[in-house]
Amino acid sequence: MTKLFNDPSSFMEDMLDGFLDANARYVVGVPGGVVRATETPQGKAAVVVGGGSGHYPAFCGVVGRGFADGAVVGNIFTSPSADDAASVARAADNGGGVLLTTGNYAGDVMNFGLAVQKLRSEGIDARYLAVTDDIASAPKDQIAKRRGIAGDFTVFRCASAAADSGYDMNGVERVGIAANDATRTLGVAFDGCTMPGAADPLFTVAQGTMDLGLGIHGEPGVSSHAMPTASELAELLVDGVLAEKPAGSGNRIAVILNGLGRTKYEELFVVWSGAAARLRDAGYTIVDPEVGELVTSLDMAGCSLTVMWLDDELEQLWTSPADTPAYRKGIVDADAGQRRSTDAVAAVDDDTLPESDESSRDCGTFVAASLKALAERMADAEDELGRIDAVAGDGDHGRGMVKGTAAGSKAADEAVSRRAGAGSVLAAAGSAWAAKAGGTSGVLWGAALTAIGNRLGNNGTPDDRAVAEALRAGYDALTSLGGAALGDKTMLDAFDPFVGAIEKSVAGGNEWRTAWTDAAVVARTAADDTAELRPRVGRARPLAEKSVGTPDAGAISLAMCVATVAELFTTRGLRS
Repeated sequence: MTKLFNDPSSFMEDMLDGFLDANARYVVGVPGGVVRATETPQGKAAVVVGGGSGHYPAFCGVVGRGFADGAVVGNIFTSPSADDAASVARAADNGGGVLLTTGNYAGDVMNFGLAVQKLRSEGIDARYLAVTDDIASAPKDQIAKRRGIAGDFTVFRCASAAADSGYDMNGVERVGIAANDATRTLGVAFDGCTMPGAADPLFTVAQGTMDLGLGIHGEPGVSSHAMPTASELAELLVDGVLAEKPAGSGNRIAVILNGLGRTKYEELFVVWSGAAARLRDAGYTIVDPEVGELVTSLDMAGCSLTVMWLDDELEQLWTSPADTPAYRKGIVDADAGQRRSTDAVAAVDDDTLPESDESSRDCGTFVAASLKALAERMADAEDELGRIDAVAGDGDHGRGMVKGTAAGSKAADEAVSRRAGAGSVLAAAGSAWAAKAGGTSGVLWGAALTAIGNRLGNNGTPDDRAVAEALRAGYDALTSLGGAALGDKTMLDAFDPFVGAIEKSVAGGNEWRTAWTDAAVVARTAADDTAELRPRVGRARPLAEKSVGTPDAGAISLAMCVATVAELFTTRGLRS
């Protein structure tokens, strides 16, 4: 159990404060994460890694010479926001461009992809690479759907070493892709991890068994097996990974036996003795193996085996010197470079509000009151949503919704105080929600609120049809950004019936508040019905069977939110 914390909701921020103080020689903090303490040389390609917290030394622990130029730091097991990713990339860039790279998770892909778009619009040559090394998370013919787990380390390392060796951005991206194509990982869990402040682990493993195919965000394995001896485990991991040898690969390999947070180093060495022997018996030469904790999952008990098949270039990069807070190899150049100034590393947004009339400002006040009610409802539902999400996910949905609604409510209140219209209030709330919640749901809610606000505008009181059209615009923004479809077991499976019910009711002559109240019941029924679906996207996809019988947490939270707004029409007498 994770025992040491102050306020669980600020665990990441408190951790980062301590990390920065202890490693000031290597790193400095910037909005959204950390960068090297020395300035990026003019024209050097930069590599920025990132993802949620809970994986130390990944990701902030590998920022330094020979490795990453920066790391974006999200909440525990939650993707950082697009704003945070863009902020760290701006701080790392000095004219040579930036490769942003993460594990292949929906929230990371969306947020870092949006960050790349922002950076390119500012004239920065930004690229993105998602790591797909986890062989248990999808079959061979669907490699692009695989998660990134401990293989993140080999890909990040080789791409970063290439950047420090003077490769241009095209070369760095090419190396990153090659390293990813050459890397395979298989992992097991002996016990689940516990989020700070939680009483129970995200999942449990039955006595005398282990889970095969774990995820590093606290996801359980895809299948259960009898607990093996160390030699039997070594055989299972080695044979599983070698069966996925990329076509045309040679016999020289980089290997990581990675501990997930609670498995002792002594235990890992026992497993390694069997794994190394089996790899050599199979005709492989092991180059600079790593045994220890490199990509963890809080206090999860377990380990994973990663193999990267080497060519001459990858081997040179894998064995090159590095000096970071958590990873050191060889001797790096003694030239420390110029100490970095962290002033003005984030873009300054134009906060001028569009003109609005009194009617729209009244609507904006209603929007702010609604968001305050949502924040209160999500605070009450945090544990319930986390429990639902933990069945086949990482258990962070409740905390993400709390952070997102609280940030959205605060931003909406500030916009109202500046006499913003409804559209601007919604846009401000959406931006803050996405920035503070991070993850998949954060960026999707942010996009939906922004799209709804754009349709409503800042003048006049929207009529019934305009409200229905705005909601449809919000739904369309989700489908465009997230790539999910109906039946994939996501929030869309509650949102689409909700919007459709409002459209039908309004078309039949009903006033939008009445339509909304009736549609909230439809949304809850649809959310409950997702229990029978099998997830086809996101972190729950590899655990589809375990998910059956439990509704989707995102669909349930959406149904809660629209029901909360419906209650405002009567319980608080609020009118738009």
